[in-house]
Amino acid sequence: MYNYCIVIAYLSYGNLSELILPRAVLIIIVINTALIFIVMFSGEAASGRFCRGKIIRQNSEIYLQEDKNMSLTVRLLLIATLLLSIVIPFGYFLIGPFMSAVLAVLTAGVNVFVKAKLIPLAAIFIEPAKVLFLNNAINHGIFTPIGIEQAKEAGKSIMYMLEANPGPGLGVLLAYAVFSKDKVTKSSAPGAIIIHFFGGIHEIYFPYILMNPIVIIAPIVGNICAITFFTFTGCGLVGPSSPGSIIAYLSMSPKSQIPLTILGVLIATVVSFLIASPIIRMSDGKSLEDAQDDMAAKKAESKGITVDPGEKKDADKVKKIVFACDAGMGSSAMGATKFRNRVKAQRPDLTVINTSVDNIPADCDIAVVQAVLADRARKSAPQAQLVIINNFLQDPNLDGLYEQMTAKVDASAQTAAAVEEVETPVATGNAKILVEEGIKTGLKPVDKFEAIKAAGKLLNELGYVEEGYIDAMVKREETVTTYMGLGVAIPHGTGDAKKKVQKTGIVMLQYPEGVDFDGEKAQLVFGIAGIGDEHLGLLAKISEIIEDPERLEQLKTTKNVDEIMEMFK
Repeated sequence: MYNYCIVIAYLSYGNLSELILPRAVLIIIVINTALIFIVMFSGEAASGRFCRGKIIRQNSEIYLQEDKNMSLTVRLLLIATLLLSIVIPFGYFLIGPFMSAVLAVLTAGVNVFVKAKLIPLAAIFIEPAKVLFLNNAINHGIFTPIGIEQAKEAGKSIMYMLEANPGPGLGVLLAYAVFSKDKVTKSSAPGAIIIHFFGGIHEIYFPYILMNPIVIIAPIVGNICAITFFTFTGCGLVGPSSPGSIIAYLSMSPKSQIPLTILGVLIATVVSFLIASPIIRMSDGKSLEDAQDDMAAKKAESKGITVDPGEKKDADKVKKIVFACDAGMGSSAMGATKFRNRVKAQRPDLTVINTSVDNIPADCDIAVVQAVLADRARKSAPQAQLVIINNFLQDPNLDGLYEQMTAKVDASAQTAAAVEEVETPVATGNAKILVEEGIKTGLKPVDKFEAIKAAGKLLNELGYVEEGYIDAMVKREETVTTYMGLGVAIPHGTGDAKKKVQKTGIVMLQYPEGVDFDGEKAQLVFGIAGIGDEHLGLLAKISEIIEDPERLEQLKTTKNVDEIMEMFK
C-alpha cells in the first residue's frame, strides 16, 4: 500500500520538489506497482496460466503466495525490475545532473547578459548551445517567456529574434560552398543552404561547424552584430519564429520593419561569411561525412542510443549493403531500390538488398538502419559497418555512403558483373495489388496516426489484411517512423503481423496539404501489406516516380485516379 500512497501523492501534488523521494526512485516504484498489477490481474484472469501462485486477500491487503513452479514470465519480469532499479538511478544521479549542469551554465550566462542589458553578447552562449542541441531549452525556457511579456506591452519583442535568425548559419554554409577544399562538402553546401534558409532546419549546418569547431566564432560574431543592429533600430517580432526559416522570420516581423529585419539577417550572413571564409580556406579539417557521423553519434547519445557504428570499410572491400527496417516489408525495400539504382552505374559489382533488422545476413558488409534500430542491427550483424539514418530516401548519411562507395572505385569494379544479381520483380500484377478503390485523393490533413489507421482500414476493406493489422501499423509507427522523405510515408505492420496479411496489396492516400510526421510533411501515404516479394515491383515503381520531381508533384496534387493508375503501369 506504501507504493500506492506515493503514486497518489505524486498525482495530487504534481510537483516533484514537494516529495522527499527523487524522481528515479519514484519511477522505480511506479514500475514495481505496474508489475504487481500485471501479475495480480493476469494471475486471476488467466487462471494460473501467467503465474501459478495464488492471489490472497486478507483484511483489505493483497498478497501473492509464491509457488515453486512460478512461470518463466514472472521471473523475467522480476529480473527486468531489478535491472531497471539499477539503470534508472544511474541515469538520474549521474547523466541527468551532468546535462543539467551544462544547461545551467548556458542559461546563467544568457540571464546575466539579458539582465545587464547586454543582449548582443547572449550570442556567445546561443550559438554553441545550438550545436549541443540545447538551443530549444534556452529559446523556449528563457527568451520566449520574456518575449511574451514584452509583446503584451509593446506588441513585439527582440527576444524572438535572438536564436531564430537564419543569417549566422547561412554565412557559414556560404563560406563552405565557396572555399571548402573537400569536394563532397563543397557540393553538399548549396543544398544545405536551401534547407537551412528556406526550410528553417538549422540543424543542417551543425556538421559543418563540427568539421572545424573554431568556425563557431563566425556565427557568434555574426549574431552579435545582428542583435546589436536590431537593438539600435528597435526591431522585434510579434511572436516566436518556428521554424527558423527566412519565411517564418519575416512573417513574424511587423510590416513596417520587414526591411530592417531583412537587413539584420543580411548583416549576420555577411559577417559570418567573412569570418568563416579564411578559417575554412586555411583549414584541413575533417570531412563532412566524418562530421555527420559525429553529429549522429551526439544525437544518438542525447536519445540514449550509444551504438558503435563500427570501422568505416574501404569501398573495394564492400560487396553487400543491406537496408534493414523492423519488418523488412516497405521502408527498407524502397530505400534499397533507390540506392541500388543510384549506385549501379559506378558499382555493378555491389549487391544492395533489404531485410528485417533481426535477419541481416552474415555476409553483410554495411547495414543501413534508422537510429532506433541501431542496437538490434549491431546484435544481428556484429561484423558490419552501420550507417545510421533518419529516413531511407533523403538522408545526408546516404549521400555519404554513396561517396564512400564510389570515391575510390577502380576500373575493374566498374566493368565487373554483379556478384549476386538482385532483380527487382516487375510490377506485372499491379491491377490486383493497387486498384482504383485503393486510391483516395484530395484528403484533408489529419494526425499521422489517423492517416495510418485510414490506410489500414482501406487495406482491410479491400480484403488485403485482417482488422488486427491496423493496430500493428500503429505499433510500427510508434517504434520507428515510416516517413521515407520527399513527402512520402509508407506505413505497414510489424514483422509479427505478417500472418494477418491475406494477400498482397497497396493503397494510396493523398493529402495535398501534408500530414505531419514528427516535423516532416507527407503528402503521400502508401499503406502496404506484402506476402513475400510480391509488392516489391510496385515499390520499385513508386521509387522510380518519386525520383522524378515533376511526376512526384503530379502524384501529390492530381485528383484523377485514372492518371495515377496510368503512372503505376
